[in-house]
Amino acid sequence: MDELSRLAEAHRVATRYTDWRGREAEVSRDTLVAVLGALGVDVSSEAAIREELHRTTGRPEALLPPVVVLREGAAVKPEPDVDLFVELESGEVIRFALDDVPLGWHRLHAHRGEEHATAPLLVAPHALEPPAPAWGFTTQLYSVRSRASWGMGDLRDLADLAAWSARELGAGFTLINPLHATEPAAPIGPSPYSPMSRRFPAPIHLRIEDLPEYGALPPGERAEIDSLAAPLRGAAGAIDRDAVWAAKSRALEILHRVPRGTEAQRDYEAFQAREGRALTAFATWCALAESHGADWRRWPAALQDAQGPAVAAEAARLAPRIGLHTWLQWRLDGQLGAAQRAARDAGMPVGIVHDLAVGVAQGSADAWMYRTRFAPGMSVGAPPDEFNQRGQDWGQPPWDPRRLAEAAYVPFREMVAAAFRYGGGLRLDHAMQVSRLWWVPEGASPADGTYVAYDRNALLGCLTWEAYRAGGVVIGEDLGTVEPGVRADLAERGVLGTSLLWFERDGAGRPKPPGQWRELSLATVGTHDMPPITGFLHGDHIGLRDRLGLLTRPVAEEEDDHHRQLADWLAVLHAEGLLEAAPETVMDALKEGSDVYDEQVVAALHAFLARTPARLTGIALADAVGERRTQNQPGTTDEYPNWRVPLADANGDPVLLEDLAAHPRIRTTVAVRSPQGRP
Repeated sequence: MDELSRLAEAHRVATRYTDWRGREAEVSRDTLVAVLGALGVDVSSEAAIREELHRTTGRPEALLPPVVVLREGAAVKPEPDVDLFVELESGEVIRFALDDVPLGWHRLHAHRGEEHATAPLLVAPHALEPPAPAWGFTTQLYSVRSRASWGMGDLRDLADLAAWSARELGAGFTLINPLHATEPAAPIGPSPYSPMSRRFPAPIHLRIEDLPEYGALPPGERAEIDSLAAPLRGAAGAIDRDAVWAAKSRALEILHRVPRGTEAQRDYEAFQAREGRALTAFATWCALAESHGADWRRWPAALQDAQGPAVAAEAARLAPRIGLHTWLQWRLDGQLGAAQRAARDAGMPVGIVHDLAVGVAQGSADAWMYRTRFAPGMSVGAPPDEFNQRGQDWGQPPWDPRRLAEAAYVPFREMVAAAFRYGGGLRLDHAMQVSRLWWVPEGASPADGTYVAYDRNALLGCLTWEAYRAGGVVIGEDLGTVEPGVRADLAERGVLGTSLLWFERDGAGRPKPPGQWRELSLATVGTHDMPPITGFLHGDHIGLRDRLGLLTRPVAEEEDDHHRQLADWLAVLHAEGLLEAAPETVMDALKEGSDVYDEQVVAALHAFLARTPARLTGIALADAVGERRTQNQPGTTDEYPNWRVPLADANGDPVLLEDLAAHPRIRTTVAVRSPQGRP
């Protein structure tokens, strides 16, 4: 192994990896140089590489790392010449013995002779309690419009969907897309998975009429707000976030001027104190972005430093706008909490399950607020796999593992804690983010990246501690190429995995029988990056990918492979007694473009899920109403209306929230109960 490879491995940068076909691939020298440079390692010459290697491998081990994360009940053997003391949250100081240290954050002190070191200490739960068996709808909230919402689903729609599905159908949770912050001014990016902040939510999701200030308005101003909403209600076509936000932001500016009473002011001040400096920094970014654009990298140089004097001076000038954005977050806090209360009051044991995106946009608020914690010149993505054969570049900067640890994982911890404040569960998009990420150097192909490792124990400890505090469920999206040991580690800690029906096959490539599925998982048929079941049955995804130039083999081969896999699943459903029609008959109908068996197959697939031991079963709301269009086509931006598709039925007719109770396919889809009483 050459010196560059040894240096890369010392910094936990992969020099080779196993691809989705099981073949070993070697990482190029150019990629290693770029990634190490982003980590602050000098690789400018062979001499520099040798010097860095000597410094890295010859460095004496520190008395304590930047942060210490231990699991409850773990075996710990301190060095014999090191004395360890723990300063508990209460202020009491005790000699270190893990059995005596309660769960939570403390401070660890180490002494060796005259040498002394201190570091934050987290004692995380050994494992989370698994949830009771339950099912729930999974949906993209923006697509679930009601007659009262302003052109896209909002937080009142979320509360109503959760409460209705719990009371009428027995749902135990509602899983939604990320509600992370978007740009504060047009153009508003449509992807929930490329946000401006994962720490704060987007005010575009507010229900204007539910704000207390709306009820306090005089009739004239209330009529003005109503006139802003009118053109958006019942709007046809793709969701237009720019139009929605233009109307809502105007309404919110009117409402922000309404005076607050004494009790409301106290609540507002308490919220500001709780959220602290992160809230101030985010609101400041919003105000600056309104003037200079949402990408801070294009701002005047002096404003690119969030801690610099120029930002402080601008913040004083923009104080009214910063106050507006702070108030918006306060009102979001109230409506997000109300949605979870509505879900729990309706009988949901879990309630709202929020989704945590894997990253943020390069020019985002988080990348500005935590600039020193991110690796420059890098983007997170994924290597080529079965469904994305060219690989993926998500355009998101990765955390620098060392710098994140030096910050005691505070940015990550605060982000997770905020999500659990508003729900009973958290879905971790691309669960491998707690263990390793695929880094793509700027300007390179997604296939020319490599994996960079993170401290899995520390990140999982932070995650499970916040879930434990909230009594919440964690679901890891462990699909695609998964590092060996990750699924087992997640399961050991009580973190559920994700079992996707179309991907659940045995070693011979055959569909897995229901009894062979994982218990600790969320089982679903598909995901938001795939077409709904009805579209999948008819091969819509093949035609779409062909039109967009995303296929790497001929259409005929794709169709043959699709038909073989689909025939395998139809045979399993028939053998399980869930599909009455013969598989050959169904396949012939599908090949002819007939939809006569669509509803039966959708119901049979969900009945199959109910026979698996999976603790949670998700039914996509799009599948329940017969939608054919996918929400997102990976590998595209504007070529397809990603994240802008409103909920509709198989004919493309809009389905509003109020239509669900009487929709003919809803109850058919969720009607089948397992022996445990779960749909």
